[in-house]
Amino acid sequence: MRHLLSAADLSTEDVATILDLAEEMADVQHRSIKKLPALRGRTVVNLFFEDSTRTRSSFEIAGKWLSADVINISAKGSSVSKGESLRDTVLTVAAMGVDALVIRHGASGAPQQVTGWIDAHVVNAGDGMHEHPTQALLDAFTLRRHFGADTGTTAVESFVGKRIAIVGDITHSRVARSNVLLLRLLGAEPILVAPPTLMPSGVDSWGCELSDDLDAVISGVDAVMMLRVQRERMSGGYFPTPREYTVGYGLTRDRVAALKPGTAICHPGPMNRGLEISADAADAANSLILDQVAAGVAVRMSVLYNLLGGEDDQ
Repeated sequence: MRHLLSAADLSTEDVATILDLAEEMADVQHRSIKKLPALRGRTVVNLFFEDSTRTRSSFEIAGKWLSADVINISAKGSSVSKGESLRDTVLTVAAMGVDALVIRHGASGAPQQVTGWIDAHVVNAGDGMHEHPTQALLDAFTLRRHFGADTGTTAVESFVGKRIAIVGDITHSRVARSNVLLLRLLGAEPILVAPPTLMPSGVDSWGCELSDDLDAVISGVDAVMMLRVQRERMSGGYFPTPREYTVGYGLTRDRVAALKPGTAICHPGPMNRGLEISADAADAANSLILDQVAAGVAVRMSVLYNLLGGEDDQ
């Protein structure tokens, strides 16, 4: 790979390579000394124009555990807050000799634009309401372990025929877009569930099942992925009240009871407990939410290594 901008850029072989290497990287988390020399001498810059806890921290840890030099830059406190453009900021950072730029930006397509300005590798850590490919990869890593931990199946075989409900604020979710692309690539059957006001225009072309009735879907899926209600991106009445949203589309205690035994519960975080997901669901025995957080480091280690490791110019 030269860059990782979209889940659509990946083939099944790419996904298998990333997930298989992530399995090896996951072992590092259990060592007393969590360091590999794989990217020694490399410099990775995390350039975040939007707030983030999980993604930014996991990219930072991933880079440091691979022995890369990691620099974090946020919009607040940088030249961006003084009015500098994205292009000038990126060119300034690249002029310092960085090898990879991990970028999160509020504008869809910003990472793609950046690739035309610099020679460094670019990883999309979330761009507007477009995509978040590493989140989809870590979700796939977590679900593969859940589906195939005891069967020894491959990345693709673990997902064939699996029905996975993605529920909630589809309109504003970059996670939903990347997951639909990746899950369909792996042979799974994603189902988008949301009120009509939170279904984006053009969703009919995504090639997956659509529903506005969570209760009709919930008992027949192998995993349910709840999405955060992104109220900071909303500028209108997408639903009357939080209570009404929870009644119609929240993963409540009763809906947890309606799940098939062993159905995985996922959430990309941060969670709005009591809105899209109840405490009973978040803390259930079949909840994989903390597993997703742990997987984030391993998967992002794998992505950085696949981009930077073993290059001819090393």
